Amino acid sequence: MIEIKELTKRFGKKDVVDKVSINIKPGTITSFIGPNGAGKSTLLSMVSRFLDSDTGEVLLDQENVRKWKSNEFAKRVSILKQSNFLNVRLTVRELISFGRYPYSKGRLTADDEKFVDQAIDYMNLHDMEDQLIDELSGGQKQRAFIAMVIAQDTEYILLDEPLNNLDMKHSVQIMKTLRKLVNELGKTVVIVLHDINFASVYSDRIAALKDGILVKNGPTQEIINSETLREIYEMDIPVHEQNDGCRICVYFNAHAN
Repeated sequence: MIEIKELTKRFGKKDVVDKVSINIKPGTITSFIGPNGAGKSTLLSMVSRFLDSDTGEVLLDQENVRKWKSNEFAKRVSILKQSNFLNVRLTVRELISFGRYPYSKGRLTADDEKFVDQAIDYMNLHDMEDQLIDELSGGQKQRAFIAMVIAQDTEYILLDEPLNNLDMKHSVQIMKTLRKLVNELGKTVVIVLHDINFASVYSDRIAALKDGILVKNGPTQEIINSETLREIYEMDIPVHEQNDGCRICVYFNAHAN
């Protein structure tokens, strides 16, 4: 389990994340939602060890993540940042193979290749695995980076706005793939999302932040309702329940408070 305890991050005089505590339940998709500047990405960056907290701690299996050796941490937790840049020329397959580095140290075994093949299959990248990354569109690159994370085969997968640059078709593909990883392989996914409908349809649990404070945290059905969404976003957002039980938020012409 990942335990976030009283985590605070301060930039200048502003608490961007203010004493946030959350337990990430294994075998679930937990989405961080909230307005711009709510602290979602900063919180995930501290869980990922990209940022040090000012106070509080993050525990992985009851041990502070800062005490884990980098290679052992990388075998348990895979991370996709919001922005990913490469200054080397790699094919899609070569990039995805980097997900196996904590195990192979660059010398891929037959087992490593199987994980790479599986990730390519999950993300439907067969037709472009030999193309250079810098020749791809933004959405295609994003799918390749997500495949690299899948190839890492960790228990925990942390994703910061992975739907950036993706069209509707590929956004749905990504979320269905994450749902499949949880349902079939028992992975635990933590994801920062801007689109509350993707959070509503695919998440097991939602943590909502506003001004650095955790304002709501619980099962998706408890969070996705008009009253709670008004508190988070300061908008009147109608919520419609579909025949399959999914709740869809109609915010396109919602009235802002």
